[in-house]
Amino acid sequence: MSNRERLLVRLFLLEYERNDTTPSLAVRSVNLVLAFLFMVSLFYFAFSRVAYHWAWGSVGRYWPMFVKGWCVTVLVSLAALATSAFLGVFLALVQRSRILALRYLSKLIVELIRGTPLLVQILIFFYIVAEAFQIRNRYLVGILILSIFSAAYICEIVRGGIESVGKSQIDSARAIGFTHRQIYRYVVFPQAIRQILPALAGQFVSLIKDSSLLSIISISEFTLNAQEVNAFTYSAFESYIPLAVGYLILTLPISLWSRRLERKFAYET
Repeated sequence: MSNRERLLVRLFLLEYERNDTTPSLAVRSVNLVLAFLFMVSLFYFAFSRVAYHWAWGSVGRYWPMFVKGWCVTVLVSLAALATSAFLGVFLALVQRSRILALRYLSKLIVELIRGTPLLVQILIFFYIVAEAFQIRNRYLVGILILSIFSAAYICEIVRGGIESVGKSQIDSARAIGFTHRQIYRYVVFPQAIRQILPALAGQFVSLIKDSSLLSIISISEFTLNAQEVNAFTYSAFESYIPLAVGYLILTLPISLWSRRLERKFAYET
């Protein structure tokens, strides 16, 4: 192999036979730039073929609406993320309860939520359930709806992670005197977290994007404000491209954070 071929291999290929699965920062940077340029070129070509007159000036006057809507989405998403994580873990533990009625109740809730569209759930919870319980704050209702919806999926993710831990490890923990709580804290959860992180990160990202559906109950979040700007200016692309960028700013850190946690928990079992 010539020096040129060896350089190309080092730049663009992983040499698995040498266990070179962690390329250097320079190699990662070169390939990341190439991938980014490919995506930019693709979108540039697509947009250049469309005879569209861009009108960013008319949309720019409404930037406070974008900022306000983005901030509302951040607050609603953060509250829903925390609440759904707690509810999801709780439902997963309830499904392992010795009380059968609680097990079946948790399973019914999960299957009902996962088997029906979020749009229908928003309408029923807001106009029927919340009205019956006299809950007037639409932001609180929106957070609860998102939390319950996402908790059903988190429950199954967590349950799968818990059940992936071998029974022999649990029996060994009991043999050395661990209590039920200690088994989960020191044996089950540390191993389950590593298994569920990718799916959990994906669910959190989906939750943030699903918050856009709260616009149907007039919550002044990012999507609703973008729709209003579009209605004012008749500039669809100029209104919705900032919407896409804003959601990307919210979801990308979650993906990067989950990758970092995956490396942290990447130990042999």
